[in-house]
Amino acid sequence: MNIISFETLDSTNTYSKKNIETLADKTVVSADIQTNGYGRFNRSWVDLGSENIYMTFVLKPSDKISEVHANLTQYLSVILCKQFEEMGLFPQIKWPNDVLLNGKKVCGILAETVIKGNILKGIVLGIGVNLNASSENLNAIDRPATSVNIELRGKIDKQEFMQELVENFFSQYEEFLANGFVFIKKDYEKRASFLGQNLKIGVFKTIKEGLCKGVDDNGNLILLMPDGKIEKINMGEII
Repeated sequence: MNIISFETLDSTNTYSKKNIETLADKTVVSADIQTNGYGRFNRSWVDLGSENIYMTFVLKPSDKISEVHANLTQYLSVILCKQFEEMGLFPQIKWPNDVLLNGKKVCGILAETVIKGNILKGIVLGIGVNLNASSENLNAIDRPATSVNIELRGKIDKQEFMQELVENFFSQYEEFLANGFVFIKKDYEKRASFLGQNLKIGVFKTIKEGLCKGVDDNGNLILLMPDGKIEKINMGEII
């Protein structure tokens, strides 16, 4: 495990993708400032200052895509939730991988694959955590957001938090790869904020509505549709 730190990057995910050939497996790339960070569906990520977390796990689990790779973001969301709970917080997960505190987003996670031909060169798993942010900066975000320092009413040690997150991630990483989503399913469901609720799911330009009956063994959302049919959703987000 190797941590590479930068003062400024356009994006830790972008850097990791560009340098995937030379970066070793299980390298972590972090930056104090991101000038062009982005999240799911290419949304821009607001830089809240150097005391927040912007980092990417560079993973090379195999040279072929596997189903379990799609669940890495959910695995990381569970790992982060457990770390928050050790700090006395009560996080929830909004499908598929947003982590919330008091119903407000505190973390964004994005996985991207780098494939050449039929060969998987690697997966970059990016995470941004609002660790030490001001209310003014949080108000600039286009959806309800919070930060750990606001929830705990005190500054958080960034290096200590980041080191613990990296160690926690890799402590069960190999076991997760071997067993898939079922390895974290109970932990994920325990923290899920959406179970049993009527949901609207945005999938590209369409919206699907139904009652959430749970998640399956692959991490897909199980919806009971108005016509009584069961539909499994494997992409999109809760609106």
